Amino acid sequence: MDFFCRRLGIALLTMLLASLLTFCVFRSIPGDPVTMALGVTATEEQRDALRADLGLDRSLPVQYLSWLRGFLTGSPARSIRFQSVSVADLLLERLPVTGALAGLSLLLIILIAVPLALLSALKEHSAMDRLVNALSAVTIAVPGFFLGILFVWVFAGFFRLFTPGSYVSYKESAAGFLGCLFLPSLAVALPNAAMALQFLRSSIKAEMRSAYVRTAYGKGASTGAVLCRHVLKNAAAPAVTLLGMIIGDIFSGSIVIEQVFSIPGLGRLLIASVVSRDYPLAQTLAAYAAFIMVMANTVSDMAVRLIDPRVRERR
Repeated sequence: MDFFCRRLGIALLTMLLASLLTFCVFRSIPGDPVTMALGVTATEEQRDALRADLGLDRSLPVQYLSWLRGFLTGSPARSIRFQSVSVADLLLERLPVTGALAGLSLLLIILIAVPLALLSALKEHSAMDRLVNALSAVTIAVPGFFLGILFVWVFAGFFRLFTPGSYVSYKESAAGFLGCLFLPSLAVALPNAAMALQFLRSSIKAEMRSAYVRTAYGKGASTGAVLCRHVLKNAAAPAVTLLGMIIGDIFSGSIVIEQVFSIPGLGRLLIASVVSRDYPLAQTLAAYAAFIMVMANTVSDMAVRLIDPRVRERR
């Protein structure tokens, strides 16, 4: 229990520091958001009125505390660019899109990495093992955004399977929505799946050489039983830690992928808010992304603590 309380305390402190860093970084970006919102033809009185309405005329510490209070209570400040829409409404509108993209990417990572890692570990030093190792090494080196551009060129430009920039909302058609997200999710998933495959493959191979595996085989257990009951359970602990980092990488990778495939998610909204110097929106989006990454790593650490008794003994 002390470990979990300490880990939660570290996570809360990390998120507080991340929010402060996010606020400082966005306020250091050159450019006046009021001028960009009203245009260069606006009068000084109009600029001052909008600046006072948005709270930008107050000191930076007061602005930070006001924004942080709104962030924690779930009612962030009004967007500068989308003045008729609150930041919370913008987040709720785009969150299902990015959430579905991240969830589908995570599912593809698991479906690709786990079977290939098991196959490669069982067929060690075989042609299959060498092929899987070579393909995963190459895929790790290829950025997700480059895969996205390659998919657009091949499947849209060459095979004409879809129109670049086309998007079907989940409100219109669930099947069409998932179809639009498949290639972007695959582009995000492949480099992460290759990394998870290499990690899980090495962990499974190490466990297969353990004494308890030889004992299980000596008692007449089948290969499937040894893998499911013993090897995967012990090999999963390091993989869960990696999974926490992969979840954060999925959300960061989706920012560029949404631009490549013209998907109206949080990543595309973040880039638009940075370009337009929309401080309240950009700060909130970046802070929520940091929150997801910190919580993913915290939950993965706690999960490892629960599923692996060896970690509890060391600590």
